[in-house]
Amino acid sequence: MKHVDLNSDVGESFGAYTIGADEEVLKYVTSANIACGFHAGDPLVMERTIDLAVKNSVAIGAHPGYPDLMGFGRREMKASNEEVRAYVKYQLGALSAFATAKGVKVQHVKAHGAMYNMAAVDYNIARAIAEAVSEVDREIILLALAGSEMVKAARDTGLKVAEEVFADRAYNEDGTLVHRSKQGAMIEDENSAIERVIGMVKEGKVKAITGKEIRIRADSICVHGDSPKAVAFVKRIREGLRDAGIKVTPMKEFVK
Repeated sequence: MKHVDLNSDVGESFGAYTIGADEEVLKYVTSANIACGFHAGDPLVMERTIDLAVKNSVAIGAHPGYPDLMGFGRREMKASNEEVRAYVKYQLGALSAFATAKGVKVQHVKAHGAMYNMAAVDYNIARAIAEAVSEVDREIILLALAGSEMVKAARDTGLKVAEEVFADRAYNEDGTLVHRSKQGAMIEDENSAIERVIGMVKEGKVKAITGKEIRIRADSICVHGDSPKAVAFVKRIREGLRDAGIKVTPMKEFVK
């Protein structure tokens, strides 16, 4: 039987601002990428999100980004490799403290926004992230864009790695994500999105925005929880995977 993890970025509310439908989304995913305060989130939100994840038997992951609250971590920063390594360790350490207090362990780390996209194509940034995780806990899985420099860096560092695909994003022929600003970057049709992810998991391929079919590995599927139809979409994807004979389970159960 094929296995796949279903993950979502959560815990991105902060202070008086509420972002996403975490309480509902966490009923359907198997792994949670929890913001750690740099691009979103705050200490109270982090703790509450872990509580929700534990309540729903969802595995916990740190979701570190650049220190850019105003830009939601989506603006590129010219940070040194040393800075990137420290940013990741700082945020992972914060989430780990809350996890330990709740009697659970951090399963994975997934970089956020600009840090994720830059590391996907820049080996040095990817290596800084992988080294930060390795220096904290070598058992933590690095969740990385499928086929990217992050995957290579994780393996070179001796980390376990889960290759991630996106249900609602279009791909370039080189396996990178089409930039959000470009037409066709987001997959709007739910039926098409579900068909695409099943193909990625079962057949290891997906059609790029140019129409060319490319190879891809899918250990984990990212579903976004901050759109109006997010909850219904996540539920449909999980049901679609089940109906296709694919077991949805946390990545720690099958990533070795």
